[in-house]
Amino acid sequence: MSTSSAIERKVVYQKILTQLLDQREFASEDLLVSCQTEHPVVTRKIIQQLVEDGTLQHLPTPDPQQSRYRWSSETRDFDIGSWISNNVLGTQITAAPVADRPRERLLQQGPANLKLSELLAILIRSGRPGESALQAGEKIAVRIAERLEQLPDLGHPELKDISRAVTEPAYCQIMAGIELGRRVNSAMAHTFNDRTRIDSPAAAIRYCLERFERLAREIKQEEFHLVSLDTKNQPIASHQITVGTLRNSLVHPREVFRAAIRDAANCILVVHNHPSGDPTPSDQDLFVTERLEKAADIVGIPLVDHIIVAGPRAISIQQWRTHQKPMEFTRH
Repeated sequence: MSTSSAIERKVVYQKILTQLLDQREFASEDLLVSCQTEHPVVTRKIIQQLVEDGTLQHLPTPDPQQSRYRWSSETRDFDIGSWISNNVLGTQITAAPVADRPRERLLQQGPANLKLSELLAILIRSGRPGESALQAGEKIAVRIAERLEQLPDLGHPELKDISRAVTEPAYCQIMAGIELGRRVNSAMAHTFNDRTRIDSPAAAIRYCLERFERLAREIKQEEFHLVSLDTKNQPIASHQITVGTLRNSLVHPREVFRAAIRDAANCILVVHNHPSGDPTPSDQDLFVTERLEKAADIVGIPLVDHIIVAGPRAISIQQWRTHQKPMEFTRH
């Protein structure tokens, strides 16, 4: 919505709400005639929203064709400006600063840097009065945060119970996005399984430089990924574990091995990027690796290596620790 159209819409809503507030009790049809409103559809829409809010009471009438309403006793401090902001204008993603809009953020920073709520908002596309697409995405993201893998199994009624913005088209878009992701992931896994066997630090580096090229070259903040491997040390799947500066508090073994166990992995490879362009391991990188190795011994899913990618270069921490000097490979 442009600034000028938003202002015009606000003026219309202010005019209609002022007329409504002048009537302590009214019939909708009588109001439309007496106020000579130029916007009957908008007026009915506002009345319906006020009833849903509990601000207006829908009164019983002997004539089923006549709808009568009364302001509730809690509306003496009713603020027209706040109501318009909360229910009409403020819930529009297009009213938000450009830097906060999910689509613009995706174009500027890439989809990997968007939160789950933002990805869902893009698929939902449009909100409802009182709830934007982004607010709907946040509701769903909070509800399924600990069980994201169950999202494909949720039906339309279940998602609509979480947010009324999940209309049938929005639900279809979410499910289509999930299925497309599945097929892309399956195709990628099949491609890499056909030609990749991670049985040495050199093989791990080559794999990561190819599979995570975008992570190495484009992502401007650190991300930590897990690659689950089968009994032939071939990739099963990859999972993003964390986004942000690599810290012990972020890369928790629980999150790493939860994905590995779900994939029935025989062993795992982990990889993260250095946006600085220097793949040399930090003390924190070494500490996180050692912590994961200890957890791997307990869980029984070995950690075969930890690869750091940075631009066209990559380092194997296993190899680096053995030689105690930067043993790095470069993608040509």
